[in-house]
Amino acid sequence: QRKLFKYNKLFCFVHYWFIFLLQKRQGRQQVSILMELIGSSYKGDSKNGRMEGVGEYTFSTDTKYVGEMKDGMFHGKGVLHFPNGSKYEAEWENGIAKQGSFTFADGLQYQEKDWDYCDGYDRRFYSERCNGLRPAGESQMSDVHPPRVIPDGCYDCGDGFYDPKTRVVTSYTGRFLRNADDCEHEWIVRTCPKTWDELVGVDPEKSVVTRSEEGNIRK
Repeated sequence: QRKLFKYNKLFCFVHYWFIFLLQKRQGRQQVSILMELIGSSYKGDSKNGRMEGVGEYTFSTDTKYVGEMKDGMFHGKGVLHFPNGSKYEAEWENGIAKQGSFTFADGLQYQEKDWDYCDGYDRRFYSERCNGLRPAGESQMSDVHPPRVIPDGCYDCGDGFYDPKTRVVTSYTGRFLRNADDCEHEWIVRTCPKTWDELVGVDPEKSVVTRSEEGNIRK
C-alpha cells in the first residue's frame, strides 16, 4: 500500500505541475481546453485566470484534490482523495505537501514511525483487528472478505489488477490506470496476490529451523 501511495502521489505531482506551468504561460481559455484534453477539471474560486481560494481539482485518474489554492497551486489545507477510497490530508505550500497523513480506504492510518501493520509479530489485516479473527478454515487471505476474483494470469495490486504480460494496471471495473515501470512490476510480482499457486522453496539463509537442523546433522 505504501508503494501504491508513492506512485499515485508522484503522478498527481507531475500532472499538477504541468497544469500550473500552463496557467503561467497560457490564457484561461487555453488552459481550460488543455485540461479537458488531458481529462482533468477544476471547479471553484479563481483569480486572474488561476486557481485561487477554495476549489476541487480532478485529475484524469479520478484522484481529486479538495482544499485551498493560491496562484494556481495547492496552498493551505487540502486533501487528495484517491479512487480506491484512501486519502492524503496535508498542509500545502506553493504546491508541495509540507506535512500530512495518509489514511487507507478501510480507515487504517499510516504511521511513518513504529509501523506495525502486518509485521512479523502481528499478521492480522486491519479488518481482522477491527472485527476479530474468522473461524478455523475461513481465514482471510486479504483485508477484503470475501477476496476479489482475480482475472487469470493477473495480480491484485491494491488499486486494481495487473497483467504482467502487458504491464498494464486496470481498475477493478476495467478502466486503464497506468503502465507499470520495472520497479513497480518487481514489487507486484514479489508481493501481491495472484490467480495461480506455485511451490516456494525454503531459503536456507533465512530459515532458523533449517540452520538448526543442519547444525544437528554436523554434530
